[in-house]
Amino acid sequence: MLKNERLKKGYTQEKLSEMTGIDPRTILRIEKDITIPKIDTYAKIVIALDMTNEEIGENIKKLIIK
Repeated sequence: MLKNERLKKGYTQEKLSEMTGIDPRTILRIEKDITIPKIDTYAKIVIALDMTNEEIGENIKKLIIK
């Protein structure tokens, strides 16, 4: 879901990395479901992507259900 939100905004992983200070490899691993982000990492991403509460809630459900 984070990847979809990033793509909707027209951001590359590199651009999101610059905006958040998160390593691009970490963004890649999160998007590929290799890792679950720490809360502070997740917060930086959703703020940068300007996600709504509904979008955040849906994304968290998907993270938990895995």
